Amino acid sequence: MKESSTRIVAVSNRLPIRLVQGPEGWEIKPGAGGLVTALAPVFKNRGGTWIGWSGGTNDADLAGLMGPASREAGYTLHPVPLSAKEVADYYYGFSNEIIWPLFHDLQTRCNFNPDYWYQYLNVNRKFAEVIARFSRDSNYVWVHDYHLMHIGQALKDLGVERNIGFFLHIPFPPADIFMKLPWRAQILRALLEYKLVGFQTLRDRRNFIQCLRHITSDIKILGRGPVVTVTIGDKEVRVGAFPISIDYAAFVRDAESKEVADLAWYLHEALPDRQIILGIDRLDYTKGIPERLEAFRDTLNRFPELQEKITLVQVVVPSREEVPEYQALKAEIERRVGEINGQFTRSGWVPVHYLYRSLERTELLAYYRLAEIALITPLKDGMNLVAKEYCACNLEQNGVLILSEFAGAAAQLYKGAIMVNPYDVEGVSSAIHQAFYMDKKERRARMRKLREIVRHRDIFWWINIFLKAALVRDLHAFPAIEDYILEFPLESQK
Repeated sequence: MKESSTRIVAVSNRLPIRLVQGPEGWEIKPGAGGLVTALAPVFKNRGGTWIGWSGGTNDADLAGLMGPASREAGYTLHPVPLSAKEVADYYYGFSNEIIWPLFHDLQTRCNFNPDYWYQYLNVNRKFAEVIARFSRDSNYVWVHDYHLMHIGQALKDLGVERNIGFFLHIPFPPADIFMKLPWRAQILRALLEYKLVGFQTLRDRRNFIQCLRHITSDIKILGRGPVVTVTIGDKEVRVGAFPISIDYAAFVRDAESKEVADLAWYLHEALPDRQIILGIDRLDYTKGIPERLEAFRDTLNRFPELQEKITLVQVVVPSREEVPEYQALKAEIERRVGEINGQFTRSGWVPVHYLYRSLERTELLAYYRLAEIALITPLKDGMNLVAKEYCACNLEQNGVLILSEFAGAAAQLYKGAIMVNPYDVEGVSSAIHQAFYMDKKERRARMRKLREIVRHRDIFWWINIFLKAALVRDLHAFPAIEDYILEFPLESQK
């Protein structure tokens, strides 16, 4: 079966839409988030089917909306109905109070509530039932992310056979952290029910294989390169590293538009005679926003000559606002912004411009274009597409990317970016100082290299290499693309 002739069934926690309560009832709007941003352009060109939760709690009432939404999207949408209790325990509970912090090496934030686990199994089975109903043997079922790791096992339990693969968009933790999960063996065995398991980086793939060795000694690794075959007993599973990317051409095209250029000029005119440092993050404790603000404060203290010459524009996109932990994080960010501005503001200069809202695409691209420095310093991240988006939109090639070595994007971008440890306050502030004084020639050389990487390895390249790994019979025929699978050399690895 050839990849080009195979119909794809994508499965994710959320459909690529969002529900908005309008004056005449529910309305469907395009979705947001990293997964939708990455996959929607691909599926619009290929057709296929997308299965997921709509975001509501009574999907039966949405039947009349799905047809028009499917036609507009360019692929068929099938919702998985979830109750408020299921959403609370499966999504907010198991997925985001256990897996999210654990997989980001923040196990002290975990709430290992057994009820969450049983609801996770229940919801994964509900997804599997919808997959069984709306897919065929000839389809390729592509399951996405940590919310749905158990679907392969659930399909097996239902007696449904499909060619099914899984891609994890967040990091996979090392064994000493993962093994704290009470249901560690069940999760690992469930992942082995997929025909292909994909990760963002080689480090994630290596962590997964090391965890498998903790639950069985009967394991062999066959092959070399970005995709290997793991055999455990009579079971064979392909395991690979596939760094996700963006629609580079679309970002460049839109960034070149007159509307974006005019807005970028207008925004920069409001902040004259200084270099703009840009941070854009979803509200989340993994993004390292408080640590970044402390590093910016340290920059102004250690390098007072930069005062009135740099401005940090920090955009925080609202997320999980009803969760107390996120409310506390928002309050902490706002407190630190207030302290920095209170300490350093001068007439005509406010050091931190803080925006707590989502940006429309035109405004987002305008900020990408105007920023001389991008400060992207998550404590840990599966990939971080903002780094790639910034590079794509840097048309003049005069920007500097400062990137956390714990972002998945570091594996591809470290040779062109200034790499930092986000926990190292002085190290990050020194990187800001280096970026500010970097000459134009070095800026262009670095950014040219970064943009070439993102251009050659865009979202369409990503989906093609994943599907080739899933559908080719002989991995020896898999293209020799080891050059894209790099690994940022932490000191212990040099």
